[in-house]
Amino acid sequence: MIELPPLAAYVHIPWCVRKCPYCDFNSHAAGASLPESAYVASLLADLVCDLEQVQGRRLTSIFFGGGTPSLFSAPALGNILEGLERRVGFTEDIEITLEANPGTFEQAKFRDYRSLGINRLSIGVQSFQAAKLKALGRIHDGDEAVRAADMARAAGFDNFNLDLMHGLPDQGLDDALSDLRTAISQQPSHLSWYQLTVEPNTEFWNKPPQLPEDETLWDIQEAGQALLAEHGYGQYETSAYAQPGRQAHHNLNYWTFGDFLGIGAGAHGKWTQPDGQVRRHWKTRLPKDYLDPGKRFRAGEKLLPAEDLPFEFLMNVLRLTDGVPAVLFTQRTGLPLQRLDAARREAEARGLLLADPQRLVATPKGQLFLNDLLQLFLP
Repeated sequence: MIELPPLAAYVHIPWCVRKCPYCDFNSHAAGASLPESAYVASLLADLVCDLEQVQGRRLTSIFFGGGTPSLFSAPALGNILEGLERRVGFTEDIEITLEANPGTFEQAKFRDYRSLGINRLSIGVQSFQAAKLKALGRIHDGDEAVRAADMARAAGFDNFNLDLMHGLPDQGLDDALSDLRTAISQQPSHLSWYQLTVEPNTEFWNKPPQLPEDETLWDIQEAGQALLAEHGYGQYETSAYAQPGRQAHHNLNYWTFGDFLGIGAGAHGKWTQPDGQVRRHWKTRLPKDYLDPGKRFRAGEKLLPAEDLPFEFLMNVLRLTDGVPAVLFTQRTGLPLQRLDAARREAEARGLLLADPQRLVATPKGQLFLNDLLQLFLP
């Protein structure tokens, strides 16, 4: 028997105003109206099917992702939260995050969200520049992005993230830093700043845009990290930066190999059993199928073999710039720390892993070559 890790919940709302050409998430253009009531009913029925995974734990965080969850009304989100609290329960300091796009901001609506107990926003800005926003297929402009941050504060959100991309089509160093400076000037508590990548099954994959050369990308990364540090944003994960004490609880649960319920079309979940076995599952992807009462919510499930757990664990925790205490490996997997000894020695010899018996943490070189580091821990 092992001590079960903390439990979070991810709730997927799969509709957007328009599908962006770079997006490979399970998102779909919304029609004239959204099936809010039917979808909420399906979410709560889905949750009931997953209650076996709770094992007496309360939720430490909830993340409404998508899609654009802010397309849903406050009463709809309130019904979801009420169902989660009644069936699972919340910790006293629960973090509840809602993803929102600047083009969906309405002051009264977001004040209502805050009154529900939603206490964190993640605003999908991506850029503040007209040409870049057009290339990305975004529905907002730079002024709307700035107003969104102002409106978030006015609605009572003192904790919000801005989502910002770099390495955009035809973007140079000056443009990238200008975007970053504008984002910092909005004083978000958290910044997700990451490089655009072209993924399969996207419009950009079929019609690739002209992206910056590797040398420019490197210059952007170095200069941007220095700028963020200068303004008090500490990097705690590969692409996450936060003011002191404002790291995202939900993100940290993922990266420390915590458990999470996943409800909604295409959502993924992970749970640990008292005997130490770890399972992952994923839900029916298409909204029309998820809404079909004759279909099963769970589309698939996988038991992670014990030999895969070292890689699965480290694939998450080594994204954290400070790593984790080494004892967490046994706490989360039930396996002895000695299982890592041979690979740890090799990783330390290559300068990829810090030679610290008390912690598992990648060196700066290891962060840069994280895939090479992780390969050493494959079964």
